[in-house]
Amino acid sequence: MEWFLANSGMVLGLAGQHMVLAIIPMILGLLISVPLAQLARRNSTLRSVVATATSLLYTIPSLALFIILPTILGTRILDPLNVVVALTIYAVALLVRAAMDAFDSVDDDLRNAAVAMGFKPLARFFQVDLPLSLPVLFAGLRVVSVSNISLVSVAALLGVGNLGVLFTDGLQRTFITEVVVGIIAILVLALLMDAVLVVLERLLTPWSRAAGGKPSRPDANALLTEPKAGPATPHAALRPDPGASG
Repeated sequence: MEWFLANSGMVLGLAGQHMVLAIIPMILGLLISVPLAQLARRNSTLRSVVATATSLLYTIPSLALFIILPTILGTRILDPLNVVVALTIYAVALLVRAAMDAFDSVDDDLRNAAVAMGFKPLARFFQVDLPLSLPVLFAGLRVVSVSNISLVSVAALLGVGNLGVLFTDGLQRTFITEVVVGIIAILVLALLMDAVLVVLERLLTPWSRAAGGKPSRPDANALLTEPKAGPATPHAALRPDPGASG
């Protein structure tokens, strides 16, 4: 504890760098995975190819990827961009399968009801498929957040600043306290990130709270009628605006 208090500024600085290197790839991975999963879901052959390719990507050793990427990208080996690209690859590998499962979890009756109400494909995706897939998608995001926070520490072996520096420095000096502080700090970051994602999921899926914390599956017949006033539910997402009807 004394060592941590004396070096708290350094630890907090490394923690900030660690979070940036973990969060940016997660966001980029999500932006890439969602449209890719939507395309793959519509074609069984493409789905099989995407699932196999992403599974193979995740088997690439992280340290080897950190070393190879500077040659491919033309960056310096200490450039944080290498870490961001590597972790984005891993995030996509995990999130594509999670996103496909998330879209599969949406009831086909709801999609058919949206089509019957005049929703165009793009409007249906953003107002029906994506909102209703969020509970499953967030489960995948929580796995990716823990994975990224853990993998970032490997980059410390190459000299990229993050909490993994406490591991390498502590081992070189045979100072276990520094290693323990690094482990605890990474665990705290993982817990904080998980808590943020849980809160964000609850904010974006208010119908889950209305159902007592369990994701609800709305009745497709109710989509064809005007929803009653009350807690926000996925039904409200199926009221097409004038620009969405066709």
